[in-house]
Amino acid sequence: MTGRTLEVAARPGAYATIGDALADADGDDAVITVAAGTYYEVFELAGRHVTLVAAEGTEVVVDGSGSDRPVFAVHGGSLSLSGIEVRAGDAAAISADGVALTARRCVFTGGRGPAIRVRGTAGFEVTGCAVTGGEQGIVIEGGSGTLADTTIKDVTGDGVIVAMGADPVLRNCAVTGCGLRGVYVYQYARPVLERCEITRTGQEGIAVAYHGAPELSGCTVRDARGSGIAFASGCGGRVAGCQVENTAEPGIVVAEGAATTVVETGDPAAPGGLGSQELDDLLAELDEMVGLPGVKAEVRSLVDELQVNEWRRRAGLPVGETGHHLVFAGAPGTGKTTVARIYGKLLKALGVLPRGQFREVSRRDLVGQYIGHTAEKTALVFEESLGGVLFIDEAYMLSRSGSAGGDFGQEAIDMLVKLMEDHRGEVAVIVAGYTDEMTEFMSANPGLASRYGKTIEFANYTPDELLDIIGRMASAGEYELDRAADPVLIEFFARAAGERNFGNARDARRLFEGMRKAQSRRLRQLGRIPDVGELRKLVADDVVAAAAR
Repeated sequence: MTGRTLEVAARPGAYATIGDALADADGDDAVITVAAGTYYEVFELAGRHVTLVAAEGTEVVVDGSGSDRPVFAVHGGSLSLSGIEVRAGDAAAISADGVALTARRCVFTGGRGPAIRVRGTAGFEVTGCAVTGGEQGIVIEGGSGTLADTTIKDVTGDGVIVAMGADPVLRNCAVTGCGLRGVYVYQYARPVLERCEITRTGQEGIAVAYHGAPELSGCTVRDARGSGIAFASGCGGRVAGCQVENTAEPGIVVAEGAATTVVETGDPAAPGGLGSQELDDLLAELDEMVGLPGVKAEVRSLVDELQVNEWRRRAGLPVGETGHHLVFAGAPGTGKTTVARIYGKLLKALGVLPRGQFREVSRRDLVGQYIGHTAEKTALVFEESLGGVLFIDEAYMLSRSGSAGGDFGQEAIDMLVKLMEDHRGEVAVIVAGYTDEMTEFMSANPGLASRYGKTIEFANYTPDELLDIIGRMASAGEYELDRAADPVLIEFFARAAGERNFGNARDARRLFEGMRKAQSRRLRQLGRIPDVGELRKLVADDVVAAAAR
């Protein structure tokens, strides 16, 4: 009885209680649809994979307020709640140990202890929820996950506690009305807090202790009886573009012995504010790349749009949805990977993505050896890329027409499309490959085209641009390229550009390595130790020798 769908409702043929439905749903991946009503039940689940969904347009309350046990005590497996209100009594609303927990558009009312406690490394996603009451709002101990667009309020103790090395992302959350701290980070925890608002706290707005190292970006802390943000000795982390208003002085405290970086407070997206210098530096790095005028213009256009959208959002104006996924089309060696790395850093500097890390994969990293294995591999790679850029090189190899055994590749494409929808705004997925092949790839799944709003074309480098690239390689290695070699190099690249498998900068790199080897052979034949000038010099004969191999 795997994957059953069961209905709980006050009608003949349906289950009368959620517990009755769970008793019959003894297989994995059970989906239980719950009709409107209040259900006075508590549950203990071990190793189960269960989804509870409120029937469309109805109000469903699971009320455990008369119990001294958690309403949902879950160990292992997975639990997904959608549109459910959970009321706790003398324990937590949810206590999840080693559980893949998902909660969307739910309301949790706490009792004693935390309203929600998540422990372990299975990962969690809490989105668009409200948490109220309890001695603590949400406690996260170990592992990763996402807490987004969620409100935590009227808690007698700490609003959010992140501990035991946990590194979740908290995005666009509001924490208000806490008797102690709004957010407490300790025990080597490394969360990312992005555009969160912490108000009306009895102690510090955000407190960090015991080697905690959070990254705080674009957050607001106000109306705190203690300091707005406080780091204890031995802590790390970074504070960027955070506003602290109407708190105890000083607003930001970094104790002696803390390795915390504070990069001026204020609006990171404001002209001249935090992030402006970082953006300028990254755009300068982009501009320093050889050639690619069209690519640079496209990336600058994307940056302009994202920055203006942020200004509009902060001004309370509506902002259209902007996707971060891109198609990079062009031959190998045209700078696609380098531009993708810079793009991820730009998204982080703009506050669009919390980490901006870069993960490059190919077909072998996503496709498994049997049905079901591919979805597992793809999901793992995707989850590890959240908050940054997932770069899929030669993505067309995943499509059925791209390689033998393509059905497994198609499974990876289908899973990617689903994950991109489930995690909109949390990752930038860049697919890259030859222009014609990428056009075919986009037809492999009807949802692909809707996920990708922009294709950036990477043109082949000209012979003059490749000469510039060779010159930079030489300078970086402390070589000096004889100007007499320029015509030989130009002729080589003009000839190579007409070949089917022309690799652009990759070919330039191979040629440069061949020139170095040719120089080594030439110098060894001198019969003496060459001087420094000779060790540095690459001559036309070295180019000729390298090109002939």
